[in-house]
Amino acid sequence: MAPHNLNVRPIVVPDSNIISFEIESRADHIICALDSRRELVSKSVQLAVKREAFHVNLVRLSENNFLQTLQNKLTWGLDKRNPG
Repeated sequence: MAPHNLNVRPIVVPDSNIISFEIESRADHIICALDSRRELVSKSVQLAVKREAFHVNLVRLSENNFLQTLQNKLTWGLDKRNPG
């Protein structure tokens, strides 16, 4: 859930936990987005996230590193006093 956000630190919970959310909004509906899918839902809905029983195989390309890409795009660790 937005691990690139520097203002909110991630937490680690056991995979048996269910994490639930209640939405606070001035609008009556919100957009819930996950894995490139979006759904308009009422702000009164309660969302829950849990571990699923199936496994997913991922392909890792050696030239693409997610954390390195974040570091480059967000300029993490860049000392602006010493360009280059």
